[in-house]
Amino acid sequence: MNGEHERIEEHREDEIDFVEVEKSSQFKSFMEGKRKFIIPMSIFFLVFYFLLPLFTSYTTFLNTPVFGDITWVWVFAFAQFVMVWVLSTIYVKRAASFDDEADQIIEDQIKQGGNS
Repeated sequence: MNGEHERIEEHREDEIDFVEVEKSSQFKSFMEGKRKFIIPMSIFFLVFYFLLPLFTSYTTFLNTPVFGDITWVWVFAFAQFVMVWVLSTIYVKRAASFDDEADQIIEDQIKQGGNS
């Protein structure tokens, strides 16, 4: 069964002109959509991540207690763990749609004979 899958993939790759795929408007639209998702998400992550060391180094407002002995710095630090899990979950779900869209582009190019 595995050999059959490899043979199908080889046949599929022989039919795909990846230069033409890259030139297609469908692929350019795909890459633009991917960029519009990844760049803002990366910027948000980096800003949120670096705010903690900046705030703790240059300000004191995070030392204010929230409840009891727990200060805002602990809340912010915990929020970073939550942020990583949330952003990872969002990306994994979105990446599945990126994979489906990329597969569709390849299938469309095979049907068109590699012509955009």
